[in-house]
Order: sequence, then structure tokens, then C-alpha cells
Amino acid sequence: MTVVVHEQLVLMLEIQDLTAKRRELESEVGMGAMEVSQFGIDLDEARDALTRKVEELEGGLDDRTRRRYDRISGRMDRVVVPVINDTCYGCYVQVAAATAGEQDPNAELQTCENCGRFLYFPTG
Repeated sequence: MTVVVHEQLVLMLEIQDLTAKRRELESEVGMGAMEVSQFGIDLDEARDALTRKVEELEGGLDDRTRRRYDRISGRMDRVVVPVINDTCYGCYVQVAAATAGEQDPNAELQTCENCGRFLYFPTG
């Protein structure tokens, strides 16, 4: 069975992951401090590289999706969240059965009617 995932959804998941990694590096007590001491990385260089990659990926988002992503990310860390057992894992509200029951639910961009986050449906 072939799983179809909307290209914009893939980009947003990558952006979200890299942004979270950048936040970790910026945390004095978090992973950044450990990565400097254990691996000798240059935090400024690593942050800059992550920022450049995020900007590159954001350039691949269409204007409407980018505006919505930016608006949500200003309020919440996680813009794209999974739906598990018909529940949005951003706000823990039940997702409409029509949304959750689609043949290839990740083929189209879908959002939670309650919190507005983009949804993805784990497979497997």
C-alpha cells in the first residue's frame, strides 16, 4: 500500500523538527550545553545552519500555508500534530469522523477545527 503525504505537510514537519532542535541548542541547561561539552560543536554555527535550513524550507511553503504556519507558531510550539484514535494531539479534542476516516488523510492539508493546528495521521 502506497502512503500519500501532501508535500506541504512534509515541509512543515521538517521545519517544526529543525525549529525544535534550534530551541534545544539555545537552552543553556538543555541539549546545547551537552552538545558543546560532549561533541565540541560551535553553538552559533549550529544555530545559524539550522536557521538557514528552516528559511530554505519555509521558502517551499505556499503563501497561504506559510501565513497560517507563522500565525500558529507564534502561539504554539507544535504547529503540526498527529491524530491518534481520532484525537488531535495538540488540543486533545475529537477530530471529525469524516476527517479521520478518509482513504489517504495525509494527501490533503487538514487542520483541527478546535485549535487550528495542521494534522497528520500516523500510518502503520
